[in-house]
Amino acid sequence: MERTFAIIKPDAFAAGNAGKILARIYAEGFKVVGIKKLYMSKVEAEGFYYVHNERPFFGELTDFMSSGPCVVMTLEAEGAILKWRDLMGATNPAEAAEGTMRKEFGTSIGENATHGSDAPETAAFEIPYFFSGLELL
Repeated sequence: MERTFAIIKPDAFAAGNAGKILARIYAEGFKVVGIKKLYMSKVEAEGFYYVHNERPFFGELTDFMSSGPCVVMTLEAEGAILKWRDLMGATNPAEAAEGTMRKEFGTSIGENATHGSDAPETAAFEIPYFFSGLELL
């Protein structure tokens, strides 16, 4: 079994789609081994997205991610990283495949409803950023 990190972003939460997204996660066979609703501070968002700190969209991204509540999760499944990325769809909802989370719930590249680790190394950073080992069941 593999673990990955996922976020239901503030746009999806504000639109009332967190429950629908969570239901899809379970329906697709993921085990949720950690879950929290939180309001990320600007500093926490900057730390989480530090890999993008030189990119022109960094300020906008961290402003957005600290703009409202979100749901952070650790998901487990066979091939969880790729499986979650496939379910999320392309970063740009306009280019995402039908049936994906971002196609259904995203509205723009910036407000695309979900986040997911893109590699085992990324998951190894992202999961403990929000969860201690004792919180993962």
